[in-house]
Amino acid sequence: MSTSTVHIALVGNPNSGKSSLFNCLTGLNQKVGNFPGVTMEKKSGTTQLSGNYIANIIDLPGTYSLYPKRLDEWVSYRVLIGQDPEVHPDVFVVVVDAANLKRNLLFCTQIIDLKKPVVLALTMVDLARKKGIIIDLAELERELGVPVVSVNPRKQKGVPQLKKAIEQTVEQRYKVPARDFIDHRELAGAAIGDVQALLPEVSDYKAIHYLINHEQFNFNPELQNQIERIEEKHAFNHTRTQASEIMQRYTRIKHVMQASVSEPDPRQQTLFTDKLDNLLLHRKWGYLILLGVLFLLFQSVFLLAQFPMDWIDGAFAWTSGALSRALPEVWWSDLLVNGVVAGLGGILVFVPQIMILFGLITLLEDTGYMARISFLTDRLMRSVGLNGKSVMPLISGFACAVPAIMSARAIENRKERLLTILVTPLISCSARLPVYVILIGLVIPNTYLAGFISVQGLVMMGLYLLGLVMALFVSWVAKWFINIKEKSFFILELPIYRAPRWANVGTTMIQKAKIFVFEAGRVIMIISLALWFLSSFGPSKRMEAVEEKRARMVAQQRPAEEIETVYKSEKLGASYAGILGKSIEPLIQPLGYDWRIGISLITSFAAREVFVGTMATLYSVGEDEEGTRLQHKLRDAKKADGSTLFTLATGVSLMIFYVFAMQCMSTLAVVRRETRSWKWPVIQFVYMTGIAYVMSLIAYQLLK
Repeated sequence: MSTSTVHIALVGNPNSGKSSLFNCLTGLNQKVGNFPGVTMEKKSGTTQLSGNYIANIIDLPGTYSLYPKRLDEWVSYRVLIGQDPEVHPDVFVVVVDAANLKRNLLFCTQIIDLKKPVVLALTMVDLARKKGIIIDLAELERELGVPVVSVNPRKQKGVPQLKKAIEQTVEQRYKVPARDFIDHRELAGAAIGDVQALLPEVSDYKAIHYLINHEQFNFNPELQNQIERIEEKHAFNHTRTQASEIMQRYTRIKHVMQASVSEPDPRQQTLFTDKLDNLLLHRKWGYLILLGVLFLLFQSVFLLAQFPMDWIDGAFAWTSGALSRALPEVWWSDLLVNGVVAGLGGILVFVPQIMILFGLITLLEDTGYMARISFLTDRLMRSVGLNGKSVMPLISGFACAVPAIMSARAIENRKERLLTILVTPLISCSARLPVYVILIGLVIPNTYLAGFISVQGLVMMGLYLLGLVMALFVSWVAKWFINIKEKSFFILELPIYRAPRWANVGTTMIQKAKIFVFEAGRVIMIISLALWFLSSFGPSKRMEAVEEKRARMVAQQRPAEEIETVYKSEKLGASYAGILGKSIEPLIQPLGYDWRIGISLITSFAAREVFVGTMATLYSVGEDEEGTRLQHKLRDAKKADGSTLFTLATGVSLMIFYVFAMQCMSTLAVVRRETRSWKWPVIQFVYMTGIAYVMSLIAYQLLK
């Protein structure tokens, strides 16, 4: 017997249990994309509804009513009103929090009045029962005219009954209620009648939304003008109509609640969640606890990711070495080893950080603490043009800007999300650490204040703080220039505290890794191959001279290691990357740099930590004890005029340059993906490079 596919949309208020139900129904059969026209994450998945039906389920962004204010609410609204070109559900499963039934029923009854096939999934019944709230499901079903099913996604309870109710609704054994929940004709009867004369299939309530929001819909100009004339003819007032509707709904909902819900005395004792909030949201202790949680998060990303990253790095190093030994020394083998394999390594080495970071963030979200972090930090973030939800991407940026920028999707307001994406790379990530370590050890004395406070440690901390302060400052400046008029609403419901769902954590980690590898990874590979070409090839005369020098050294029977390191240094200097480094030398000389540092700046665009390896090659350093020997070589390095290259002024200037500069193609690739335009990555690259240049120039000129 053949099976049919039905399309189901999960809708509901934020924190109603919608995502839990989605994960319960779909498991790992999920995919992530974007809603048409917006960079708003669209989660969809499949489940076997019955022997006759396979369900394709889409999880719509949470919203409180059919009067959208934020971008994510507009996404859900367009689907519900039938204006989304791609998403056309057969059934809407409205997820309702039993512990907050009155507020949740407002949205539910609006959807019912759109004459959509609705199944009500009642979640958190156990929590409602703890509060003393008892709901008569049969009576609630009679009052609303739609099937009502109690579900507990965490314990897999009620899911078979929900699937059965969906199947019966698809087969029209449950009919769409003929009677409206409230009398819309009281609100604007004559105007509704005129709209229905134009569009006979439209319900009374849908006609009201056409009158309110028709300018936002894909109607032809003639229909737009006709609806506008109806508005003018009847002096239709949007605000008054909306306010009257809400009041009518709550009056009717009150009647439904009296008939179907038994509630306790509101003066009942405070629940565990409220007691815990008294501590975690305390005006003093709350911030100390927050700092402790963020410190543990930050440290965990470093510590937990270190070993798998080392394994991946080691595996690719071994693969590169094995291929180098096994393959002939021709251009295509160099492309395979230093282009393709190195590019793949540069992509996959980030995967542990991405998976661990998003796994920990999901844990914070599942337990209910993430909403508290946003609440506590909103005042500071809002003062610089961001909001409380920006704090997690900024903190995550200390580990890696790539997953941090991906996590900015949780910010609904487009301007605040864009500002967060633009300033997050200013936060010093783990890739900058090797650069800081080598430069601090080179130019900062290893002395201690008061016998135990390391000066080098203080400089390291200062570099991290410098990036954070600049990020907040740039956001404060940029908020005046980014002309997005979308109004910001920081509406945040604090969910109850609960145990995390480990299956959900695992699903999220896998999804985020796949998005990075298959989306951003393509761009990273292209740039990696381009950098390989620039570093491997150059004008024929220059490259021939390098080969001749290598032949002479071989003829002189010089040590193989010396020949190879000198050859690499000379070849890089003669390559297009080397020519580019020497061509920008006049530009970077005021910062205290020479052409060799210029080449390192160019090659480290692949990844910031490449700076150390490039400097090692340029200064003919072998692989043994690279860190120690490199510092000795750099201390002895001279400029063309014979003066010392790495002075305190040059070292500090270079450190500041790496604090501010956009030296990471992976980050640019992710910004391109998240903003769906090259405009913002280009702006980001230009402004960060500009700040890096000016600040490094000031530092060098003051210290030289």
